[in-house]
Amino acid sequence: MYRYILSSLCGMLFIAGITFVPNQVNASCGSANCFLVTGTQEGIATPGQIILDLSYRFIPMDRARKGGKSSSEAMVPGINFSTGEIEPDHREKRTNNELAQIDVSYGITPRFALTLAIPFLNNRLHEHDVEVGTGDEHFSNQDGTSGFGDVRLTGKYAFRIRAKHLLVGGFGVKTPTGQYKLLNHDGEINEPTIQPGSGSWDGIVAAYYAYRIIPQRLDAFFSGSYQIATENELDYKFGNTSLLNGGLNYPINGEKSTIISLQINMRQAPHDEFKGEEVPSTGGTWIYLTPGVKVQSSPGTAFYTHVQLPVYQYVNETNLVPRYGLIVGVSHTF
Repeated sequence: MYRYILSSLCGMLFIAGITFVPNQVNASCGSANCFLVTGTQEGIATPGQIILDLSYRFIPMDRARKGGKSSSEAMVPGINFSTGEIEPDHREKRTNNELAQIDVSYGITPRFALTLAIPFLNNRLHEHDVEVGTGDEHFSNQDGTSGFGDVRLTGKYAFRIRAKHLLVGGFGVKTPTGQYKLLNHDGEINEPTIQPGSGSWDGIVAAYYAYRIIPQRLDAFFSGSYQIATENELDYKFGNTSLLNGGLNYPINGEKSTIISLQINMRQAPHDEFKGEEVPSTGGTWIYLTPGVKVQSSPGTAFYTHVQLPVYQYVNETNLVPRYGLIVGVSHTF
């Protein structure tokens, strides 16, 4: 029965992922972040309750792709902000993405809560060949970035709370708190997608639905969000991003102290824009299968880990894609 439910869920999510094409975008130098349901941040805190969630994410990107197929190399353009031009190709080698983030949720009423997401550490080790095809062609690993990211504030309202059902809707804003004008080794503004921040105010709309299939034994969940980006001061605009997630939670031996999960995660984004012109090798569609486990060490504390495994990766033109995504975290309720 469980196998049938999981198979049906995967099929529904894949269909939804195809039709739902309208929290991170792959662009010229390929930024990446895990997009999934952790099981600690999606619900509603009770009035006066505070939930702290600390997570660490690691995403290595070293696989070249052209459209939906593997490629021998990833030749992508660069952005020259001083001249206002999209420059010729440079060759992407590798980008290791690390993110440390604190999420703080506070219950206002039995149905309404606020969540503040603070990405306090963004590290990106970046390697590429520049000036490709010229006498000055050379390898560089000096153009990575590190810094504080863009803070997000989201209000969540529980439209339905029942024994078997939970439906939560959310509206939020992403603020331009992260640095987005860090310089590369040549003293020029670095690539937009490896900057800690985007430099833009963005709007966010989201929904989360959980359903208890078998009490104390099996739960299902679905979630989706849409981030509407605006243009920053450098005339660069990231593509609006759609996220779609769904999966199952299963307590081992009927105990809630250890819960295993399996979910499908989809992210889709169109091309970025620079001065109103589409930026090649930006945007695409990514689908991952994500097993995970959460351990409730005490009534108020839980530890969790998830591993994202690529199922389908399509990039516009060419770019690097993640080999996998890893997230580990701890959540505590006060």
